[in-house]
Amino acid sequence: MTAPTPMPIGTDLRAEIDRLRKERHAIILAHYYQKPEIQDLADFVGDSLELSRKAADTDAQVIAFCGVKFMADTAKILSPDKIVVLPDLDAGCSLEDSCPPDKFRAFRDAHPDHIALTYINCSTEVKALSDIIVTSSSAETIISQIPEDQPIIFGPDRHLGGYLSRKFGRDMLLWPGVCIVHEAFSETELLKLKAMHPGAPVAAHPECPPAIIDHADYVGSTSGILQFAKTFSGDTLIVATEPHIMHQMERALPEKRFIGAPGADGNCNCNICPYMALNTLEKLYTALRDLQPRIEIEERLRLAAKRPLDRMLEMASGTIGRGDLGPVAAD
Repeated sequence: MTAPTPMPIGTDLRAEIDRLRKERHAIILAHYYQKPEIQDLADFVGDSLELSRKAADTDAQVIAFCGVKFMADTAKILSPDKIVVLPDLDAGCSLEDSCPPDKFRAFRDAHPDHIALTYINCSTEVKALSDIIVTSSSAETIISQIPEDQPIIFGPDRHLGGYLSRKFGRDMLLWPGVCIVHEAFSETELLKLKAMHPGAPVAAHPECPPAIIDHADYVGSTSGILQFAKTFSGDTLIVATEPHIMHQMERALPEKRFIGAPGADGNCNCNICPYMALNTLEKLYTALRDLQPRIEIEERLRLAAKRPLDRMLEMASGTIGRGDLGPVAAD
């Protein structure tokens, strides 16, 4: 792909993005981990699947997804007739990278009696090899519906899988992937921070290692953490997830204080997702202008990946029975 035409000097980015949004009949989606300036101009801000579902329900012709590639892929899976662009195609995910489709297929083939519960933070190809996709907000609802005698493979996040295994007393085969952002939190530094702010609760994402989860007063998805921030009774909250979520907390609750959990160096700079940070206003502008980089998924693969997503939505809404929980992954 050729490099985009340079942006003219002095371009009013926000005005041009708004112009292109109208001209392209586009909507802009921003994940909670995006920079504040991108969150502030987005049509929707939220978790990855929530954003894709909202976009599918609109009559927009173009989806500009400010997030990472597996999120934009999911939007395309759910909205095949819409143009989906990602400001930077290199905005990947350490969890997706940890789980190559060929290795995941071999892992599945080695355990044919297991059902594959796969976190949405994975490639389209891995989704197509899975039986049920889960999100951090739906995983507990899903796993509670799977018979206790049904063996489970969980991937690619071993920390989320381990958290679910401990909570439900389920012995699961865990793929050894981790999120580099949540892996970076330091228990020692967190304990120091808790000592500096006695009584401040800790809200943690389940992608965090067990040593961080053990000190959390609330464990949940990014949207769940945001909701907890709006309801906890204190005035200070320690947040153990990517720190850009705090922008939404500060907007909603300016009277409260939100502190990012520290990394090993005593601050949270190492916990800014480097992939999310690749998206910029400049790249969003050129993506809307050129309708590139564009997400394309071959139709057979898209349908294969959509099946386990649909199953998750059915189970989350209670419209699937326990007798319907056999493997659905494509051959």
